Amino acid sequence: MSGIRGMRDTSDTTGVDEIDRSPAIVSTTLAVGAGVVSLLGSALGSLAGVAPAAVGVLVLGVGLVRGSRRILTAGAGLLFVGVLLAGASGAGPEPLVVGTLGAVLAWDVGENGIGVGAQLGREADTRRVELVHAASSLAVGAVTAALGYGVYLAAASGQPLTALVFLLFGAILLVSVLDR
Repeated sequence: MSGIRGMRDTSDTTGVDEIDRSPAIVSTTLAVGAGVVSLLGSALGSLAGVAPAAVGVLVLGVGLVRGSRRILTAGAGLLFVGVLLAGASGAGPEPLVVGTLGAVLAWDVGENGIGVGAQLGREADTRRVELVHAASSLAVGAVTAALGYGVYLAAASGQPLTALVFLLFGAILLVSVLDR
């Protein structure tokens, strides 16, 4: 209040509006979607992995709403536990690969969303950078999953040399991507 009764002091002492540092919206949506894909992969493989994966999606969502990397990681870990339980109960490799890829993408895209929100704020137009990150992660994950599945097929068919070639190619690809 100013010195005159009934008059408001409208001057802003900071000159800056408060920035909402919540996780970025696009990454949050994509991370939860990837978590659901992981849940579906576990469910298609075996019902044994459904409960931890379903809880994992919920925990992942809580981590994203709160902007907590620790809770997000716990949710992604539960998604992976769902995949492990589905595999331990006899699920085929295809749903396990999908479930694993979904869990890793949920964690990676969620981490990116938390970081983008913390650095630039939720209101900043970050759709492009979020989509590029998610697409890049999906591409690297899909290639890695395909190589892993190729190693599985080669090893199952009794061709150890082919499996070795796939493993070496995958290692070279992984090192080159991580080196950038």
